[in-house]
Amino acid sequence: MRAVEFQEYGGPEVLEVVDRDVPEPGRGQVSIDVAYAGVNFADLKARAEGYRVDTLPFRPGLEVSGRIRAVGADVEGLRPGQKVAALTDGGAYAEAVVTAAATVFPLPQGVSLRTGATLPTVLPTAHALVHEVGRLRADETVLVQGAAGGIGTVAGQLARAAGAGAVYGVVSDAAKARHALKYGYDEVFVGPDFAADVRRATGGRGVDLALDPVGGETFRRSMDALAVFGRLVSFGNASSAEPWQVGQPELYPSGRTVAGFSILSLAQTAPEALRALAGRAFRTVSEGSVELPVTAEFPLTEAGEAHRLLGSRKSTGKLLLRVG
Repeated sequence: MRAVEFQEYGGPEVLEVVDRDVPEPGRGQVSIDVAYAGVNFADLKARAEGYRVDTLPFRPGLEVSGRIRAVGADVEGLRPGQKVAALTDGGAYAEAVVTAAATVFPLPQGVSLRTGATLPTVLPTAHALVHEVGRLRADETVLVQGAAGGIGTVAGQLARAAGAGAVYGVVSDAAKARHALKYGYDEVFVGPDFAADVRRATGGRGVDLALDPVGGETFRRSMDALAVFGRLVSFGNASSAEPWQVGQPELYPSGRTVAGFSILSLAQTAPEALRALAGRAFRTVSEGSVELPVTAEFPLTEAGEAHRLLGSRKSTGKLLLRVG
C-alpha cells in the first residue's frame, strides 16, 4: 500500500510517498481501508518539531474515514465493510490504517465518507469546548480564537445553537473574518489586539467563555478578555510558546477559571468518555445543526502541498487528503 512518511524533521518537503505492507489488526483493533484522511495542525507539529513522535520514520495523520477491512479479536459492534470514521494514534496518511476499536465510530445514516473524515477530531473537540468543559449557558458570551479554522467553524455554530448571547471570533486577516461570519459569529476581530475589541463589543464587561488553541501571548490576552467569573479553555499550543502557568494573582481577583482539553489525551485515558462525547457531537451533523466545510482536498501523494497550505495560516475550514 501507499503511505506518506518522513525520516527527518523539517518542512513539507520531508514528506515522501513510500510502499508498505498492509497492517493487520491485533486484539481490540480494526483495520480500515482509508477513503479520506484529515489534515490537522498536530500533523505539522509532528513533522516540524517531533510532536508526539516516538521514532523515525514516522507516518502522520490522526483521523480517517473509510470502510472496515478486518477486525481483531475481542472487537464487538464493528464489522468488515462498515462505513466508519476513526481517531488514530498516528499513521492515517496511508491507504490502510490500524487503530483501536474504541476510537472507531460508525458513520450516522446519511453522512458521507468525505464528511466523515472531518468528524473524529473537530466535532468532539468543539463539542467538549463549548459544552462538557466550557459549560456554556444560554445568553453567555463566547470568544473563539482561530474562528475560521475547522474547530472554530464548528464552535461558532455550537455556541449559537446553545443560545449564546453573542459569539465573537478572532482571525488573522479580513478574508478569514468574512468566512467565519458565515458560521455563527456576531463579530470577528482581526489581529492580536482583540482584548480591546472584546471590551468595546461587550461594553467593558468581557466574555464569559474564551477558547484558545494558540497559547503564549494569545492565552494571556484571552485571560484579559474574560468577564468576572469568566472561563478560559486551552486546547492547544500552536504558538509553540512555553507552557502557560496561572495562579492566585490571575484567578482570585475576578473568580476566573482555566481548564484544558485534548482529544488525543482523552482517547488514551478515558476512551469510553470519548465514545459518548463523539456520539453527542456526531448527532449535531446528522441532525443538520452543524456543518463543517471542506475547503481544500489533495490526493495522498500531495500531502506536502496540504501541509504548505495549512502552515501558511491562509486556510479556512477543513483540509482533507483523498486516499481511496
